[in-house]
Amino acid sequence: MPGTYSQIMLHIVFSTKGREPQISRTIAERLYPYIGGIVRECGGCAYAIGGVEDHLHMLIRCRPAMAVSDLVRTIKSRSSKWLRDEFPELESFAWQEGYSAFSVSKSKEKAVTRYIRSQEEHHKRTDFRSELIRLLDAHGIEYEPKYLCD
Repeated sequence: MPGTYSQIMLHIVFSTKGREPQISRTIAERLYPYIGGIVRECGGCAYAIGGVEDHLHMLIRCRPAMAVSDLVRTIKSRSSKWLRDEFPELESFAWQEGYSAFSVSKSKEKAVTRYIRSQEEHHKRTDFRSELIRLLDAHGIEYEPKYLCD
């Protein structure tokens, strides 16, 4: 086969350091498109980005040559610098150290997109820790509860 063909879609989740509620709706309206641009620059595509004040979710397609850890590190470092530069009140902004990444089949793209876009409504009923545990369990990922949130 002369080419490389792939459809690598990931649902990525990470929070602000200490889960501080620092991402207001006004900030999110500018942050999410900025993150989408970072993903594009890395050769990927952001299908959906959403979240609430203390964490975000992304559904992205990434290229096979880029490690997920490198992509997330790039997104987090560039976006945190941008946030500190654009919003003086966020001069000490940082993302948490870790992240969660879940593979998504093309058949589940619409459902995951809806889930990401309904985060504000979703978090009226559940907290981040419960949501993360549900996602980890649904994907069969082992974890140590004391290390889930910093």
